[in-house]
Amino acid sequence: MIGSSSWSAELRRLLVFVALLTLAAWAAGYPLLGFSVATALALAYWAFQLWRVQHWMANPEADPPETYGIWGAIFDNIYLLQRRNREARTRLQSSLDYLQDSLSSMRDAAVIVDERGAIEWSNAAALQMLELRYPEDRGQPVANLIRIPSFQQYLQGEDFYAPLRTAGGSADQRFFEFEVSSFGAGDRLIFIRDVTDRVRLEQMRQDFVGNVSHELRTPLTVIKGYIDTFLGMGDALEPQYVRPLQQIDQQANRMENLLKDLLWLSRIESVSDDKTLEPVDIAAMITEMQDEISKGFPGRELLVNAETSDTVLGDFRELHSAISNLVINALKYSGQQDQVTVRWYREGEKLCLAVADQGLGIDASHIPRLTERFYRVDDSRSSRTGGTGLGLAIVKHVAAAHEAELQIESELGKGSVFKLVFHAPG
Repeated sequence: MIGSSSWSAELRRLLVFVALLTLAAWAAGYPLLGFSVATALALAYWAFQLWRVQHWMANPEADPPETYGIWGAIFDNIYLLQRRNREARTRLQSSLDYLQDSLSSMRDAAVIVDERGAIEWSNAAALQMLELRYPEDRGQPVANLIRIPSFQQYLQGEDFYAPLRTAGGSADQRFFEFEVSSFGAGDRLIFIRDVTDRVRLEQMRQDFVGNVSHELRTPLTVIKGYIDTFLGMGDALEPQYVRPLQQIDQQANRMENLLKDLLWLSRIESVSDDKTLEPVDIAAMITEMQDEISKGFPGRELLVNAETSDTVLGDFRELHSAISNLVINALKYSGQQDQVTVRWYREGEKLCLAVADQGLGIDASHIPRLTERFYRVDDSRSSRTGGTGLGLAIVKHVAAAHEAELQIESELGKGSVFKLVFHAPG
């Protein structure tokens, strides 16, 4: 730093020089000429020093010019800044080389792009996976080389909170997962994973569940038909068979509910890119649901509080299924006299649907696993209420399909709150 004392000393030297030359000229009878010459010489000296600065900056690797006074301090400070900049650049280059060496050894593709989306670097896996060539492709827009429309929209949207999984568009129908991280002055690091095997395995599992569920419906329908026939015989049925048949009928109903949930879960997991979305009036939905629930749970109190008329862009059937699952769970796992509240409200940039009950509550250790299929906090309680263990799994998948979040708050003995949090429309 150049202190104020240095500037004061330089100003004093300049004034002394002008004064002495002016006095000498005054003694000769030309004071104005002396002052003009002194000023011109001072300006020439400063112009010369500025030229030296410009000449040195054009060749910064050279040693700084030797001088004294304020200009010596200026040269020293510029030289110090240059040295610090070179050291910082060396450290940055070392870190970048280390990062690139680390990324080069990865099986996943890695691409670094600048703020304009132009490729700065890519590893060997990017060549095998996406046919990106480095350094030949350096400076090319990555969106022009990775011709996947969903990826281009993902990159332009600049919302990288969740990774993008999409089909690659190739003849062999490969699937990729893109994950983007921002760093530096707008640069981005793009990771690309080939998730084809994972997607196909998941599809096989979904197909298996769907096919088995469909195949089981036919024999189950036949069984239920015969049970209903026997139970409808009235007095003609031997008394000792009534109770066993009623138990078979109860378990058949549970099996039917389970198959319905499995088929529905299989459907909503098969997300279609061309699915038609529409504005869904959640306030009207929960108001209608209040009437529907009263028929299935007579005598139970369901309080509906719609504080906003905002709609959600989505699939009506899926949203209805998720919300009804939350409401039915709250009614099933709380006492006959306990009140269940459904609240639809806006909270900043979020739209929230909260279902609160006054039931037994859930221990905190169970909450992270509640959305797993067939996970039960209490098997005896689930059997008593007729739960399938798939309700919250359905809610979770519906939430994910609508870019929403399922939040669960519960405390033993004080009830639970299940909340769906949506992004408010812009």
